[in-house]
Amino acid sequence: MSVTPGRSALRNFLAIDERQQLAALAQTVRGRVLLFAVAVLAVSSYNSWWEAAFVVGAAMAFAYLEKQRNLILFAATYAMAFSALCLSKTAIEENIAVVAAQEGVGNVSTLLLAHLALITFMVFSWSALMAVRKHKSFILARRPVIALLALYVTLCGLTALDLLHGLPRLALWSFLSVYTPYIWFLAYAIVDQRARDRSPDVFQLGTFHPFWGGPSSIPFGKGAGFLRKTLSKTPADLAVTQIKGVKLLLWSNLLLGLKMVLTWLCEEQLNIPSVELAVSAFLDGQAFPIALGWSALLWSTAKFCLRTAYWGHLFIGGARLAGFRLPRATWRPLEARTLIEYFNRFSYYFKELLVDFFFVPTFFRVFRKHPRLRMFFATFMAAGVGNAIFHLVREVDLVATMGLSGSLVSFASYAFYCVILATGIGISQVRANAGYRPSPTLAGRLWSFLTVWGFVVCLHVFSDESRRHTLFERCSFLASLFGVG
Repeated sequence: MSVTPGRSALRNFLAIDERQQLAALAQTVRGRVLLFAVAVLAVSSYNSWWEAAFVVGAAMAFAYLEKQRNLILFAATYAMAFSALCLSKTAIEENIAVVAAQEGVGNVSTLLLAHLALITFMVFSWSALMAVRKHKSFILARRPVIALLALYVTLCGLTALDLLHGLPRLALWSFLSVYTPYIWFLAYAIVDQRARDRSPDVFQLGTFHPFWGGPSSIPFGKGAGFLRKTLSKTPADLAVTQIKGVKLLLWSNLLLGLKMVLTWLCEEQLNIPSVELAVSAFLDGQAFPIALGWSALLWSTAKFCLRTAYWGHLFIGGARLAGFRLPRATWRPLEARTLIEYFNRFSYYFKELLVDFFFVPTFFRVFRKHPRLRMFFATFMAAGVGNAIFHLVREVDLVATMGLSGSLVSFASYAFYCVILATGIGISQVRANAGYRPSPTLAGRLWSFLTVWGFVVCLHVFSDESRRHTLFERCSFLASLFGVG
């Protein structure tokens, strides 16, 4: 067993990917079968046995069959996408069903419309990639995010205005329901068309909600360009990467188990309410004790953090089985000592999306003679504006149920959350660039933990994704936890 000086005995024990004998075993048929079996067992905690076997099998087939990789990625990704539509009521189908009921065309198959919309989007994306290669001066090639968001706004406007009715509006909404969760994947693919070593279109389309990434709108693994850079180059490198993938899948299961235990303890034994219920009770004049209100807020934050971590580990674990040496999605956020460090640790691929599409373009265009203002504003555009746009676009279902204006009004609390979060992160970024470092003492570490996570917990009042309460009502509830009001 390898021993790294300065590292705890537990971490040395868990560093199984550094053991040469295990890496050698993983390059044999017996070792690969063992990796497959353990990985399927781990993934089956989230999916059915056949889905787990399919995802793990596709990942390992991609890793070993180099000449067929493009086809495997494309086929596995869209097999998962189409089977998900057939086997369960997805958000896409639910959105289509809402509009179908509104338009009085309930006799139309929502499943068929969802499949047709997905095929239409694939053709649209392929055409877009060809267009930006041929016409590099197009706004889609030069400003892909602006162009894609403009199309989103246009489609939302067409569905909201009293211009289309019946089947035409339903067809347009079907395409919008599919287009929305794929926007950021398509943006990465368009950017990659500028690269000299760009991936073939089949590979590009396969990275749109890749089979290891689940239904999340966050591109776990970013785009084809980042995946190319992280692909294992040698059998030994691949073996280590796959061992790390299995280890991450097992860690995901441990976090899932922890969340289940804490849910049983907090909700069934201690009767800690949700934040939404606590706010409602406060507004009805039957507020819970302050201690219970804080417990609700702390538990809701912890549950959200655990969910973010174990889903991210599941997705990255699957990608590592395919041979991609991807960084973890969440990396010890409790050790963050500043807000900018928390931002970097908590959800890596969401942060990268915001940096790639909002921070970098802003940083290279504005306030060049004012470095601190430049850094703050670019950080604010990413953590604030980009964050708000991502979540507003993702929740397109609210446009169907609440209307365009209603969905925007309901978004006020989350928009406020983004403004405060971005301001805090921006200030933290500027201070870090100016050389500020938290005290390394025990007292300094404790103070850093309390300030960072105290800030995160208090802000969670505004980011619980509920649409029942106004911004003023949430502010009043938070003030009541401090004994004000």
